[in-house]
Amino acid sequence: MERIGLIDIGSNTIRLVIFEFDTKTGLNELLNIKTPARLSQYLTDDLTMNDEGINVLTKTLSSFKKVAKKFKVNELHPVATAAIRQSKNSEEIIAFIKKHLDVEMTIIPETEEAFYGFYAITHTTDIQDGISIDIGGGSTEVTLFKDKSLIEAHSFPFGVVTLKKKFFEGKNHNDKNAIKAMEKYIAKQFDQLPWLKKQHVSLVGIGGSARNVARIHQSEHSYPIGGVHNYKMSEENIDEVYSIIKKSSRDELKDIDGLSRDRVDIILPAISVFRTLFNKINATQFTFSRKGLREGYVMKLISERYPKEFRKENIRKDALYHLANEYGIEEESAEQRVKLAHSLLSQLIDFKAIDVTKAEQRLFAEGAFLYYLGSFIDSDSSSPHTYYIIANSMIDGFSHEERVKLALLASFKNKSLLKYFSNETKWLHGKAFDNIQYLGGIIKFVNALNISHTSSVDKVNLTEEDGQYTLYIYYSGEPISEEYQAQRQKKHIEKILKSDLSIIFTKS
Repeated sequence: MERIGLIDIGSNTIRLVIFEFDTKTGLNELLNIKTPARLSQYLTDDLTMNDEGINVLTKTLSSFKKVAKKFKVNELHPVATAAIRQSKNSEEIIAFIKKHLDVEMTIIPETEEAFYGFYAITHTTDIQDGISIDIGGGSTEVTLFKDKSLIEAHSFPFGVVTLKKKFFEGKNHNDKNAIKAMEKYIAKQFDQLPWLKKQHVSLVGIGGSARNVARIHQSEHSYPIGGVHNYKMSEENIDEVYSIIKKSSRDELKDIDGLSRDRVDIILPAISVFRTLFNKINATQFTFSRKGLREGYVMKLISERYPKEFRKENIRKDALYHLANEYGIEEESAEQRVKLAHSLLSQLIDFKAIDVTKAEQRLFAEGAFLYYLGSFIDSDSSSPHTYYIIANSMIDGFSHEERVKLALLASFKNKSLLKYFSNETKWLHGKAFDNIQYLGGIIKFVNALNISHTSSVDKVNLTEEDGQYTLYIYYSGEPISEEYQAQRQKKHIEKILKSDLSIIFTKS
C-alpha cells in the first residue's frame, strides 16, 4: 500500500489530493481539498509573479504539507502548471519554496500536461476516439486521440482567468459585447489547429469547469444517480446550460445548484470555450471525465512501478476486481457464480428461452461477479445496499446507463424490488426491463447453488423431453443447503422457460 500526495498548483486553484494505492483495491482518493488561489492574477504585465502571489503560494504549500504529513503520505508531488510555467521568475520561485519549505516543486511542460489528461481519459473510460479539453486558469490543453492512442496535443495560452481578465475587466459576466469578442477570439485560436476541424468524435471535458457544467445540467433535470464521470451531454444540453448562465445575474448565479461559488465569475468563459470547440470539431457528444491531470500523473507513476496496473484494454475487469476487493467479495465464490451463470444462460439461449444481446451478456457476467456486494454493510438488506453502492459509484469503463443496469443485476431479489429501483431512473422499458429481470433471476438461482461457499456444484445440464424441463446439477461434497435453496429459487428459471422445472442433484 502506498500513499501519494499530489499538489496541483494551477492558475485558478491549488488543490491537494491524497491517493492511496493497493494492488487489490486499486487507486482511491482519501482527501481532496483546494483553495481558489488565482495565481495568474499575480502575474505582472511582463509575466513576473509578484511577491503577493509568491506569498499566497508559500502559505498554501505550507498548509498542505502539514496535512500530507498528518495523513502519513509516502511521497509528496507538488506540480505546477500555467501560472508558474509562464512566470519569468519561475526558477526563483522554485528555489524560494525549496529554501523555506524544503519542498521540491516541479513545473509540468505543456505537452506533458496535455498527455496526463489524455492518459486519464483513455485508462478510465471506454472512449476510443476523441478530443480532450482541459481548461485551467491560464492555459487550455487539447489532445486528439484515435483507438486510445495520442495523435496530436497542444496547449493554448489562455484559460478562464485570463479570458475574464482580457474581456470582462470592469464588465458584467454576461456583457453581450464582451462575450461576442471573446468567442471570436476563442474561435480564431482553435482555427490555428487544422486537426481540430470536423473530427466528428466525442469531446471530453476535464477539470473543474467541465465538472461544474455537468453538475448544473444534472441539477436542472434532477438527475437520479451520482457522479459526473462519463456523463454525456448533447449540443442542446450545452446550449441549455450556456443560456442559464448567460441570462442569470451574478447574484442568481450564486444560487444555481451545481455551480461552485468560486467559479461564478469564470463559468461563462469556460462554457463558451466548450461550446465553440464542440461546434468546431462537429462533436458527437460532450462527455465528462472526472479524472484528469492529477489522476493521470499518479496513474502513470504507479504503472511504471506496477506494470500490470491501469491497462487501457482491461479497464472494466480491473475496476470490478478492485470494487469486489473493497467490499470483501470472496473471489472463489464470485468466479463460481460466474461459471454457473454463464453455463445456464448459454443453455437457455440454446433452447431459445431467452434472447439477449452481447452487451447484456457482458453485464450479466459482471453482475454475477458482484452479486449482493452490499452484504458487506448489512446482510439483511443486501439488495438495496448493493443497488445504491453500484449505481452511485464511479466505476471506470462504464457509462451511467450500464452502471444502473449492473446495479439492478447485482442487486436482484424479486420483480417488485427491481421495479422500485428501476423507477428511480425510468431508463428501462419493455424487453430491456424483462431481460434484466430474467438475467437477475438466473444470477439469484446460481447464487443459491453455492450458498455455502464451498463450490460443491461442478456443473449444470438443462434437458427437455416432451415439453418437460429437467436441470441436472452435478456436485461433489455435501450440497445440503444448495438443494434446499435451489428448490426455493427455481421459480426464476421457470419464468424464463414458461414451464415447470424439475431439479435433480447428481453426484459427479
